[in-house]
Amino acid sequence: MHAKLYRDHTLAGGGEVCDYWFVGDKVENPKLKQDRTGTAETMLQCFYARAMHSRNPKNKFRDTKAEELIDRIDYDFSNAKKDTAMSGGIVARSVVFDELVSDFIRKNPDCTVVNIACGLDTRFYRMDNGKITWYNLDLPETIEVRDSIYQESGRVSTIACSVLDPAWADQVKVRGKILFIIEGLTMYMKADEVRTMLAIIRDHFDNAYVCMETLCPYFVKKENIEKSIQATGATFTWGANSFADLGNIAAGFRKVKDDNIARGMETLNPIYKLVMWMPIVHKFAEKILVFEKA
Repeated sequence: MHAKLYRDHTLAGGGEVCDYWFVGDKVENPKLKQDRTGTAETMLQCFYARAMHSRNPKNKFRDTKAEELIDRIDYDFSNAKKDTAMSGGIVARSVVFDELVSDFIRKNPDCTVVNIACGLDTRFYRMDNGKITWYNLDLPETIEVRDSIYQESGRVSTIACSVLDPAWADQVKVRGKILFIIEGLTMYMKADEVRTMLAIIRDHFDNAYVCMETLCPYFVKKENIEKSIQATGATFTWGANSFADLGNIAAGFRKVKDDNIARGMETLNPIYKLVMWMPIVHKFAEKILVFEKA
């Protein structure tokens, strides 16, 4: 059978699709080469962490889509492989976010979900009930990579726009109640940027319900605790311990609850059960603030 190799599809955002073998009319082993840096590069670390944990026979969390697709990406994951602090935190927060999102969808089966700063997140494929409408929102260069891997359409689609540009809101067609997932983003933002993002949500959407991850303020400027994140050049710039800490950043919203990733850590490693009673564990764990439009 005749085979031919193509390596000529360059992505404007900083990567290229390479190693496409055409065997007859069939494409074999497509690879996506990545050379992103900074905050955009962290999406690759997160994707790798979920895929590798999911492949572990002792996993406590499954991300079959990440398992399926991780080998499509041509990237040096050596730093992520060694960074157990990063990978453990990523999987722990995925466990808790999945729980919160699943609960919202169970109560609102015809809802709309907007996944802000989606990166290569695969949550739709774990949460889909056959009814929800799901938007994955991120910067154009990130969506370009995502679209080359996932090719989403129908009830799950992408929006290529900065979350600080209100134009993205016009692309969301709301059915039922609407949930906004903000995961792995705010620690790289400034307080004014978080305020702008939440104001766009508040001003454009009724019945808005938000699950937003925040970093414990103690770890601002301490990205060296996660070596693979430090290696990307990304920096931790903002944090909050509670909804009350947001103050006027969350003007127009009211608290539902303050959550954190500690129980996700307990799910991954039962030894945490021995220390879950200690306030310091919850103090330093990454927070997930749950709030709704007032």
